[in-house]
Amino acid sequence: MEQQEQKPFVIGLDLGGTNSVFGIVDQRGQVLASNAIKTQSYKTVEDFVDAGVEALKPIIAKVGGITQIKAMGIGAPNANFYRGTIEYAPNLSWAHDEIVPLAEMFSSRLEIPVGITNDANAAAIGEMQYGVARGMKNFIMITLGTGVGSGIVVNGQVVYGSDGFAGELGHVTMVRGEEGRLCGCERKGCLEAYCSATGVARTAREMLAKSSELSILREIAPENITSLDVSIAAGKGDKIAQEIFAFTGDMLGAACADFASFSSPEAFVFFGGLTKAGDLIMEPIKASYQKHAMKIFKDKPKFLVSGLDDAAAAVLGASAIGWELPSDALTV
Repeated sequence: MEQQEQKPFVIGLDLGGTNSVFGIVDQRGQVLASNAIKTQSYKTVEDFVDAGVEALKPIIAKVGGITQIKAMGIGAPNANFYRGTIEYAPNLSWAHDEIVPLAEMFSSRLEIPVGITNDANAAAIGEMQYGVARGMKNFIMITLGTGVGSGIVVNGQVVYGSDGFAGELGHVTMVRGEEGRLCGCERKGCLEAYCSATGVARTAREMLAKSSELSILREIAPENITSLDVSIAAGKGDKIAQEIFAFTGDMLGAACADFASFSSPEAFVFFGGLTKAGDLIMEPIKASYQKHAMKIFKDKPKFLVSGLDDAAAAVLGASAIGWELPSDALTV
C-alpha cells in the first residue's frame, strides 16, 4: 500500500478580540505567509468565517494551494477543544451570547481538519512544539497579558478536564474576602486581578496614592499608567516601579508554589509583555516560589521566558494544534 505523502504546512489562526491573524506555518515553525481581518467588523459568525476564508485564499495560494495544507489550528478566547466551539466569549460580539461551532464551520469550508483551543493552551502547545519547552512533558505556561492565562501540560498532554475548560489558573483566589480586587470574571481576589498588565497598572495607582515618594510615574495621569510605563520606570531605577514589580512577582511566585503542588512541573514558562521587565519580575517570582513552595518542590522547576517571537507566537501556538490533528478527520 502506498504511503500517503505528508502535507508540509498547517494554518494557524490567532483569534483575538481586535484582530484575527492567519498564518501558514511549516514544520520548523516558520510563518511563511500571513493575513489579518478585524474580528469585530462582522455581525455574525457566518460573516466572520466568510471573511476569514477570503483572507486565507491568497496566502494558501502562495504555498501551492489547499492540497499542501494538513490542517488548521485556532487559538481563541473561551474555546472548547472537545467541542470545537467558542462559548459565551465576552469580548466577541458574534459569540457573546451563544455557542459557536467555529472549527466545524472552517473545516466544512476548507475541507481540512480544524481544531480549536483557548489562547493560553495554544501558547503551551506552541511552546512544546517550537519553543523553550521542546522535549518537556510536564510544564505550566503562564501568559501575562491583559489577563493571566495558563496552559497545563502533564505527561505530554494539555489538561482540558471533563468539559474542555480546565486550567484557569489566572482565576485562583489569591486574596480572600471583600478586600480582594474585583476581577473581570466577576469574582474577587483572582490572580489575574493583580498580575495581569491591567492589574499591574492598578497596583501602580494604589501605591502612588499611598506614598508621597518621588516617581517618574507621577508624570503620567494615573488613569493612563500602563504596565509598560511601570517597566520603563523600573528599568530606570524608579523605586516605586520596582516595588510594584516586587509585589507582582511575589504574588506570582506564591501562586506557582501552589501550582507545583498540583502537577510538579519541570518548568514554568512565562510569556507576554510583563516578561520584558526581565529580572525585575523574574527574580521576585523565583524568590517567592522558594519561600512558599513545599520542601519537596523547592529548587526543582525551571523558570523560563518564552523564546517565541512575540509577533508570530500566537499564530505558531495555534498552528501547533494542526500538527496534532488526524489527517482523516474533516471536523474536530
